[in-house]
Amino acid sequence: MIRETGTAPTADEIRRWLTERIAFYIDLPIERIDPDRKLTELGLDSIYVLTMCGDIEDRLGVVVDAAMIWDHPTVGSLAVRLAEDVAEQR
Repeated sequence: MIRETGTAPTADEIRRWLTERIAFYIDLPIERIDPDRKLTELGLDSIYVLTMCGDIEDRLGVVVDAAMIWDHPTVGSLAVRLAEDVAEQR
Protein backbone atom coordinates (compact mmCIF):
# COMPACT_ATOMS: atom_id res chain seq x y z
CA MET A 1 0.00 0.00 0.00
CA ILE A 2 1.18 3.52 -0.67
CA ARG A 3 2.43 5.19 2.47
CA GLU A 4 0.66 8.28 3.74
CA THR A 5 3.94 9.77 5.02
CA GLY A 6 5.92 12.64 3.57
CA THR A 7 8.21 10.29 1.63
CA ALA A 8 7.61 9.57 -2.02
CA PRO A 9 6.23 6.10 -2.76
CA THR A 10 8.48 3.70 -4.61
CA ALA A 11 7.71 2.35 -8.06
CA ASP A 12 6.93 -1.03 -6.42
CA GLU A 13 4.41 0.55 -4.06
CA ILE A 14 2.76 2.38 -6.93
CA ARG A 15 2.75 -0.79 -9.04
CA ARG A 16 0.97 -2.72 -6.28
CA TRP A 17 -1.59 0.05 -5.83
CA LEU A 18 -2.19 0.33 -9.61
CA THR A 19 -2.59 -3.44 -9.81
CA GLU A 20 -5.25 -3.32 -7.10
CA ARG A 21 -7.10 -0.50 -8.88
CA ILE A 22 -7.01 -2.23 -12.25
CA ALA A 23 -8.19 -5.51 -10.73
CA PHE A 24 -11.09 -3.59 -9.22
CA TYR A 25 -11.95 -1.86 -12.52
CA ILE A 26 -12.00 -5.00 -14.60
CA ASP A 27 -13.22 -7.33 -11.86
CA LEU A 28 -10.30 -9.76 -11.92
CA PRO A 29 -8.26 -11.22 -9.07
CA ILE A 30 -5.09 -9.22 -8.41
CA GLU A 31 -3.00 -12.31 -9.16
CA ARG A 32 -4.24 -12.26 -12.76
CA ILE A 33 -2.91 -8.77 -13.44
CA ASP A 34 0.49 -9.08 -15.14
CA PRO A 35 2.44 -5.81 -14.63
CA ASP A 36 4.22 -6.34 -17.96
CA ARG A 37 1.07 -6.85 -20.01
CA LYS A 38 -0.39 -3.91 -21.93
CA LEU A 39 -3.31 -2.28 -20.17
CA THR A 40 -5.42 -2.57 -23.32
CA GLU A 41 -4.81 -6.33 -23.31
CA LEU A 42 -6.13 -6.41 -19.75
CA GLY A 43 -9.35 -4.79 -20.93
CA LEU A 44 -8.82 -1.15 -19.96
CA ASP A 45 -10.59 1.17 -22.35
CA SER A 46 -10.67 4.96 -22.49
CA ILE A 47 -13.32 5.22 -19.76
CA TYR A 48 -11.20 3.18 -17.35
CA VAL A 49 -8.11 5.18 -18.30
CA LEU A 50 -9.84 8.47 -17.48
CA THR A 51 -11.04 7.02 -14.19
CA MET A 52 -7.54 5.81 -13.43
CA CYS A 53 -6.11 9.28 -14.19
CA GLY A 54 -8.43 10.74 -11.55
CA ASP A 55 -7.54 8.04 -9.03
CA ILE A 56 -3.82 8.61 -9.61
CA GLU A 57 -4.18 12.36 -9.19
CA ASP A 58 -6.19 11.91 -5.98
CA ARG A 59 -3.81 9.34 -4.51
CA LEU A 60 -0.42 10.62 -5.64
CA GLY A 61 -1.04 14.32 -6.11
CA VAL A 62 0.38 14.47 -9.62
CA VAL A 63 -1.46 15.64 -12.72
CA VAL A 64 -1.92 12.81 -15.19
CA ASP A 65 -3.44 12.92 -18.63
CA ALA A 66 -4.57 9.91 -20.63
CA ALA A 67 -1.64 10.29 -23.03
CA MET A 68 0.77 9.38 -20.22
CA ILE A 69 -1.02 6.11 -19.71
CA TRP A 70 -0.97 5.28 -23.41
CA ASP A 71 2.74 6.27 -23.54
CA HIS A 72 3.45 3.92 -20.62
CA PRO A 73 1.15 1.05 -21.55
CA THR A 74 1.96 -1.43 -18.77
CA VAL A 75 1.48 -1.25 -15.02
CA GLY A 76 5.22 -1.61 -14.56
CA SER A 77 6.24 1.19 -16.91
CA LEU A 78 3.51 3.49 -15.66
CA ALA A 79 4.53 2.90 -12.04
CA VAL A 80 8.14 3.85 -12.80
CA ARG A 81 7.06 7.05 -14.54
CA LEU A 82 4.68 7.99 -11.74
CA ALA A 83 7.33 7.36 -9.09
CA GLU A 84 9.65 9.72 -10.98
CA ASP A 85 6.95 12.39 -11.23
CA VAL A 86 6.04 12.14 -7.55
CA ALA A 87 9.70 12.31 -6.50
CA GLU A 88 10.22 15.44 -8.62
CA GLN A 89 7.34 17.20 -6.85
CA ARG A 90 8.66 16.47 -3.36
